[in-house]
Amino acid sequence: MSTRAQQYDAQVLRREQLSDHLVRLVLGGPGLSGFVSTGVPDEWVGLVVPSQFQSRYYTVRGWTGSELTLDVVVHDVGLVTEWAARDVVGDTVTITEPKGSFAMPADAGWLILVGDLTALPAMARIAESAAVPTRIWAEVPDDLSAYLPSGADVTWLTPPWDGQSRLAEAVESIDWPAGDGYFWMAGESAQMRAIRKHLMRDRKLPSTAYDVMGYWRGVAQRQPRAVDPGPVWRAGKAAGKTDDQIWADYDDARER
Repeated sequence: MSTRAQQYDAQVLRREQLSDHLVRLVLGGPGLSGFVSTGVPDEWVGLVVPSQFQSRYYTVRGWTGSELTLDVVVHDVGLVTEWAARDVVGDTVTITEPKGSFAMPADAGWLILVGDLTALPAMARIAESAAVPTRIWAEVPDDLSAYLPSGADVTWLTPPWDGQSRLAEAVESIDWPAGDGYFWMAGESAQMRAIRKHLMRDRKLPSTAYDVMGYWRGVAQRQPRAVDPGPVWRAGKAAGKTDDQIWADYDDARER
């Protein structure tokens, strides 16, 4: 029998326009009394806004024990973006229990973070908690130089005029530090697939040395077909394949 994921009702206490494309929402209220952070710095929650039934996922920028901060990217259309572009203070929303995936090995000597605007909240929170030398590549359309921790080693990349991410090209040109470290990246799904292949096939990194996630899908690009990862995973494990090989099989199946 399946167990329904925990959900919490919350009220929008404050709204702040951080830039033309980024809005900060601070949520609170008695409905969050049972919320418990995972402590994982890239943790995310599902957000359901008024008059909608589908959730969209957002990084938890901060949790004080009573107030939850989400920084939401706003664009032309979307379930959340059109709502967040208005004065939403006082509205009630639903969030799901948090989950996270950042898992830097204890012996990592350095950290590389790469992402676009949707990844910026996670990169900021990860950088704040990192105890190793950290380098960041951020592809954002606005001046958000004060958003990341003071003194952070950041390379700011401007998105190209056509709106398509070029993060894959940026990663391929990185001068990698010596020794073992951890690579974390998030952004447009097609870019993430290209980078995952680069890390596995060219850099030959073990799966424990990186985390690459597609946060959104570019509508102008050819859409990969939907593939259930479950059968691919089970077949790969039954064949004795490594996690990297299974990821490659999954990407190939989506692109066929």
